[in-house]
Amino acid sequence: MREKFWFLICLWILFSGNCLGRFVVEKNSLKVTSPESIKGVYECAIGNFGVPQYGGTLVGTVVYPKANQGACKSFDDFDISFKYKPGGLPTFLLVDRGDCFFTLKAWNAQKAGAASILVADNKNEPLITMDTPEEENANAEYLQNITIPSALISKSLGDSLKKAINGGEMVNMNLDWRESLPHPDERVEYEFWTNSNDECGPKCENQIEFVRSFKGAAQILEQKGYILFTPHYITWYCPEAFILSKQCKSQCINHGRYCAPDPEQDFSKGYDGKDVVVQNLRQVCVFKVANESGKPWLWWDYVTDFSIRCPMKDQKYNKECADKVIRSLGVDLNKVDKCIGDTEADVDNPVLKAEQDAQIGKGSRGDVTILPTLVINNRQYRGKLDRGAVLKAICAGFQETTEPAACLSEEIETNECLENNGGCWQDKIANLTACRDTFRGRVCECPTVNGVKFTGDGYTHCEASSALRCQFNNGGCWRETREGRTYSACIDDHSHGCKCPYGFKGDGVKSCEDVDECKEKLACQCTGCKCKNTWGSYECGCSSGSLYMREHDMCISKNGRTEVSWGSVWVIILGLIAAGGAGYAIYKYRIRRYMDSEIRAIMAQYMPLDNQPNNVHHPDI
Repeated sequence: MREKFWFLICLWILFSGNCLGRFVVEKNSLKVTSPESIKGVYECAIGNFGVPQYGGTLVGTVVYPKANQGACKSFDDFDISFKYKPGGLPTFLLVDRGDCFFTLKAWNAQKAGAASILVADNKNEPLITMDTPEEENANAEYLQNITIPSALISKSLGDSLKKAINGGEMVNMNLDWRESLPHPDERVEYEFWTNSNDECGPKCENQIEFVRSFKGAAQILEQKGYILFTPHYITWYCPEAFILSKQCKSQCINHGRYCAPDPEQDFSKGYDGKDVVVQNLRQVCVFKVANESGKPWLWWDYVTDFSIRCPMKDQKYNKECADKVIRSLGVDLNKVDKCIGDTEADVDNPVLKAEQDAQIGKGSRGDVTILPTLVINNRQYRGKLDRGAVLKAICAGFQETTEPAACLSEEIETNECLENNGGCWQDKIANLTACRDTFRGRVCECPTVNGVKFTGDGYTHCEASSALRCQFNNGGCWRETREGRTYSACIDDHSHGCKCPYGFKGDGVKSCEDVDECKEKLACQCTGCKCKNTWGSYECGCSSGSLYMREHDMCISKNGRTEVSWGSVWVIILGLIAAGGAGYAIYKYRIRRYMDSEIRAIMAQYMPLDNQPNNVHHPDI
């Protein structure tokens, strides 16, 4: 029976491989900074275990042990330690491929204190993805405890590193995951390829535990619009030659079109593969119906509740139990049943057909062949299926400075602004900074505070520039108060810049000094005036109790006589009289001439002139 089962599984994989056929190895960059002979940037393949530092970098020194070079045994047996020492660089342990599982090598390296493990390939071939063991030792407890990042490097690079280290040279390296995931905009789109089967061993248990632990973060991010999530399920089809076989009938629905392996890997007991396919289909439909109602995040509640209330071990992995969970969440059960359709009909199921089509890789994303698999921004995630590790990877998918607050917590990333203000501009008095923490590091960007926008390079200078700038930190301009008077170099009707007010001189930013109007003879220059300089202004007075007229810069006595030169006054008065007399003479002369001409014209019409002839002819009457 088991031989038939494995034969059928091999056929499924073979046919699926022919249909899909493209597995993409996810990579990150590796930069050797010394020695000069191998300096450069190389590619390495991210292992499908441990915690890759998505969005970040890791600098360290490469070590190739003299003993246990395959890392298949504990380094304690050889009294070797790679633990980090204060002031030293972290250790990247270089080991040989072969003789044991990749995961065991990583676990031994981690226990010995290595910050990362580099596995050198033992043959010249394209890079592959290091994965966890599927069968033998799959239940090892250490698998879920691996937290250091791992990478597979080519044989040629491994040989170069070994040669340099054995030659006594220090090899420094920078592992870079910043571009391992695309980060085009302010929203991350990700898919989770999963399975409803809960009897497939450690992987199923870890998958269910991940869904339960990640549910809260996923729902919050989705409800606030930061992410767009879609669940998917892998199905296979039964080769046409075996459609009528007992195995295909028990593992498939819709006449061999959609199949899943037997949960217990035993056809004679327990649930069948078709039970898994139907439940997978139900979970997809729950998501679709919930999504149509504007609450796609209910999928997380359904999957979590179903795993708790309807496990296979309690013989509750069935429609009756599933329907109870669906009703409890307020999802329309009739719509879910309609979405599922007839699983016995000899026709395509549109939902599962779409799932099979989605398995095929498009663009930079390869085919989905491993369960479970996360696809973030169309790139397959590699690493431990853990809440913190996955959240870090999702955060790496946001465009810089658009990350939600959850991505900037201490457990996810390091705040570079806490040390030396990140090298950015800072106003300690006003408690302002241009340093803005991001998931990938920091940016120096002039802030906007209470509607006041600051402009500048963000590194050495930031200046308030909006209309309200004087209301915040006085626009970065000089300001001082003395004796109840306040003067400011900030002008509200200017978008930027500082200018010392009237009565002061200076740069307007650091200082404005009082101008001595008396000393510089800018005021109180009339005869009898007395000048006294004050801060920001001046005071003028007159002798003998006279009154000072500031607008005319003159003194006037209280009885109406001015204290200025009477010669000057008489000159002014005589000038006015002369001008008035001249004006009157001109006016009178022109009016007289005008009146004379008018009178003569009128009289000419009614009175005969002296030179008219006397013998004027008159007609007979």
